[in-house]
Amino acid sequence: MAGKKCISVSIFLMVLGMLLTPLLARQIDDIACPEALLSLLPCLPFLQGTGPPTPPGNCCTGLSNLNQKANTPQIRKDVCNCLKPAASRFGVKADRSKQLPQLCNINLSVPFDPSVDCNSVQ
Repeated sequence: MAGKKCISVSIFLMVLGMLLTPLLARQIDDIACPEALLSLLPCLPFLQGTGPPTPPGNCCTGLSNLNQKANTPQIRKDVCNCLKPAASRFGVKADRSKQLPQLCNINLSVPFDPSVDCNSVQ
């Protein structure tokens, strides 16, 4: 059973890598877009509505770390422009994304909402 779980995780990571490949060249100042996405990977089951009703601790840690790195208006806009299409691609539910900051007790500097206008981010 553990072997099947390991294979499933490996396949998931391989597919994720293929999805992220077009984003590898895109750098968000000090944060690479794939780095931003990977920091939120533990949040994905919660954000898709397939996981528990609350985000796991490592999700909140990743969100907090990303939030700390997004320390200028331009970085925040760039992070927003990275996350927004990914949210659509990965089937993130808007209601879950809006709940995430509150459930993680984080005051986000970047709105975590798939419908946000990234140009309005300060």
